[in-house]
Amino acid sequence: MPIRKTEKYSETPLYRLRHSASHVMAQAVMEMFPGQAKITIGPPIEDGFYYDFDLPRPLTPEDLGQIESRMREIIRGDHPFVRRELSAAEAKQLFADQPYKLELIEGLEHGAADEDGNPLTAPPVISIYTSDTFTDLCRGPHVQRTGQINPDALKLLNVSGAYWRGDEKRPMLQRIYGTAWDSAKELEEYLWRLEEAKKRDHRKLGKELDLFSINPEVGPGLVLWHPKGALVRYLMEDFCKREHLANGYELVDSPHVGRGHLWETSGHLDFYRESMYAGMEMDNETYYVKPMNCPFHIMIYNSGLRSYRELPIRYAEWGSVYRYEKPGVLHGLMRVRGFTQDDAHIFCRPDQMPEEIDRVLKFCLHILRAFGFTQFHAYLATRPKEKSVGEAAQWEAATEALRASLERSGLEYALDEGGGAFYGPKIDLKIADAIGREWQCSTIQFDFNEAARFNLHYINEAGQEEQPYMIHRALLGSMERFFGVMIEHYAGAFPVWLMPVQVMAIPIADRHNEYAQKVADQLRRAGIRVNVDVRTERMNAKIRDAQMQKIPYMLVMGDKEAVAGAVAVRLRSGEDKGAMPVEQFIAMVNKAVDSRE
Repeated sequence: MPIRKTEKYSETPLYRLRHSASHVMAQAVMEMFPGQAKITIGPPIEDGFYYDFDLPRPLTPEDLGQIESRMREIIRGDHPFVRRELSAAEAKQLFADQPYKLELIEGLEHGAADEDGNPLTAPPVISIYTSDTFTDLCRGPHVQRTGQINPDALKLLNVSGAYWRGDEKRPMLQRIYGTAWDSAKELEEYLWRLEEAKKRDHRKLGKELDLFSINPEVGPGLVLWHPKGALVRYLMEDFCKREHLANGYELVDSPHVGRGHLWETSGHLDFYRESMYAGMEMDNETYYVKPMNCPFHIMIYNSGLRSYRELPIRYAEWGSVYRYEKPGVLHGLMRVRGFTQDDAHIFCRPDQMPEEIDRVLKFCLHILRAFGFTQFHAYLATRPKEKSVGEAAQWEAATEALRASLERSGLEYALDEGGGAFYGPKIDLKIADAIGREWQCSTIQFDFNEAARFNLHYINEAGQEEQPYMIHRALLGSMERFFGVMIEHYAGAFPVWLMPVQVMAIPIADRHNEYAQKVADQLRRAGIRVNVDVRTERMNAKIRDAQMQKIPYMLVMGDKEAVAGAVAVRLRSGEDKGAMPVEQFIAMVNKAVDSRE
């Protein structure tokens, strides 16, 4: 049976430890700028914590070292964290010289937002925590005493700018990021992962390997795929499309724009307008660039009368969509404004639903494994409490179908209570990369909303109209984001089957160029992607350059190889495989490609 993890991060000891560390950091900063520092919020985040400050001057790396030293002193003081509830009037008096805290108290007082600025769902309780000389507006939780924070497992990482409440019209603050762990060994491992992540940064490697670029002349968040990157993308898409066809999907294609009425019917203009590009006026009508592919697939389904015998229908499309993301959140390929989704929509009868969920989940895992991912975490998101569409019986049946499918798959999963969209429950699949980071990829999402809005139906066995179930499925998520994950997972050294250049032929001297070209032609006829380095550089320099480009195989060719009809094979790892006949090398490459090593 799969393990069901239900503990939320906010309920873990590590969360309390990091929350407490953020308060200790705030105390140290307040002491550095007595009477001048204005404090805002300091929550725990994944792998660490931060606190935002309004300070009289920019912080320096030397300041971080001083703050960190003072934090250790405070920790060793073993001061208790003492909680107290108080009225809004008392809180305002206590924080009279802290304008950001006063704004937060106003939100609490009027029930609009909590002390972190998040919307409230229950009557607010105003509470403070005091440790040593520092008091903060806070709902907790914390450790019991500062001495429970390991001073040897604590580090401040960097300072960045952050607008108050994420609003570019509000003051710019200084955000100090830090991390805290139970042991020094855990901290050391985390810092190693951070350094490794820098080396693997897809923006850095994308430029070094000439894969893609984002040019401000074109527009922020709009990706230009260079020849090498476009080839890798083509290979990924081609593999996925062939697998889709082999697994019962039909490929469709849809336009990039649609009439405003389409997006009114789908509900996007009501619920998603802020993330859509502005409309275009044509022929006295408003058209919108599509933020999603769903309505077009629905139109294809609705283009004819459907019988129960035709179902399930599975449409798949690599559809480019466009969403307006604020400039501050754009990040390389991971957060863009134009991207291509490997979208699929499945229309099925209620009795077909369990089998379809099994098929989709199994197919998602198959594709992700083919790209080299082996560790997965699944999350079952259920009906939200505030607002949803669809009958309770539909939600119950759909949620149970998702749950049962996860049980049958043997995947470890967590329950995300109330985390479903307003239009249906879902399964989210996350993958772990080579350095242990989780990335959201596949989503299997029920939709009770669109089927009703577009009046979807089929003719059942009794000759009556019946509404089908509709399932959204994004497998890789988006080609852009998944490509970025792939770059970082493999540190740019893609598997042989995906490398834009699989082989670099390296003639030792000019007189070996002709033989190298002959070998390259032989490899190309065998379907192998090869370049020939005819530069006048020394052989070792050519090998080093090919390794820097992550090319899997380097074939060194001199007099001996030309006479024997052979090649001397070196791998990008530095391993020397020695000389072998060209035919033997071709077989070695084809084996690596066929097995997707």
